[in-house]
Amino acid sequence: MAGAAKTEWVLLAYRLPREPSTPRISVWRKLRRLGAVQVLGGLVALPRDARTLEQLGWIADEVIAAGGDPYLFEGRPGSLTQENELVERMRSEVATAYRKLVAEAETLPSDTDPEEARRGLARLRRELARIRRRDFFPPPERERAIAVLADLAAAITETPRASS
Repeated sequence: MAGAAKTEWVLLAYRLPREPSTPRISVWRKLRRLGAVQVLGGLVALPRDARTLEQLGWIADEVIAAGGDPYLFEGRPGSLTQENELVERMRSEVATAYRKLVAEAETLPSDTDPEEARRGLARLRRELARIRRRDFFPPPERERAIAVLADLAAAITETPRASS
């Protein structure tokens, strides 16, 4: 084995019945929100910490409730190459989300009603928080997204509030 992997991972292997499809869709959406990377069909991985271990445990319980079979494992990839591949896949997905957030922030109309602009900024901040929860290996796009939202907040703050 070339070089030992350094990150501890938690893996969930699961199988769900094909019908009804609702539990499969629910599990898939929850895994996406967590930022889990699909290693193989029915096998996902997340860096191990108390939160990810707990979250995947809850999803395993949901798989059981839906009549499926979950298996939760903790460990390390067999090589640094395999670990780097997992990290890069996770980083790439998060980078895409940050780029999308920046694009949305940059297209917020400057002539928007100040209250509408504040609501738009609040929505973008919530999205940034959601992305950061699954950002285990921050890409450069993270700093850009934070800076763009800070600039947007400053611009909105400088805009006089509409009188009530």
